[in-house]
Amino acid sequence: MCRWQLSTPSLALILIWLSSLNEWVATAIANFIGGLIFFWVDRFIFTSKILESQWEVKENIQCSDCGKIARGYRLVKTNNYDKSDDKAPKFRCEECSQKKTEELREKGLKI
Repeated sequence: MCRWQLSTPSLALILIWLSSLNEWVATAIANFIGGLIFFWVDRFIFTSKILESQWEVKENIQCSDCGKIARGYRLVKTNNYDKSDDKAPKFRCEECSQKKTEELREKGLKI
C-alpha cells in the first residue's frame, strides 16, 4: 500500500505537466513513466534479501502449541525453509510463535 501511495504524487505531477494533451494520452504517458520509475522499487520489494521472510497471519486460530484462541502466526518461507505448500499449516499465538522463531534461529535459519 505504501508503495502504491508513493506513486500518486509523481503521477499527479506528470499529469499536470501533460495537461495540454488529451486526458487519455496524458494518463497513458504518466503510467508509462510511473512504470519506468517504480519497476525498480517493485524489483527491490520482490527480490530483496531484507524482505526474504514471509509470514501468514490469521485471526482467531487455535494455537498448535498451547491451544489458546488468538491471532495466529506462521512462518511460510525463508532461507532453506519453505512451507508454502503445507496442507495442514500450524499457526501459533504470538508467544508460542516467538518461541518457535527462536528455535528456528538456533537451528541456523535467518528470520
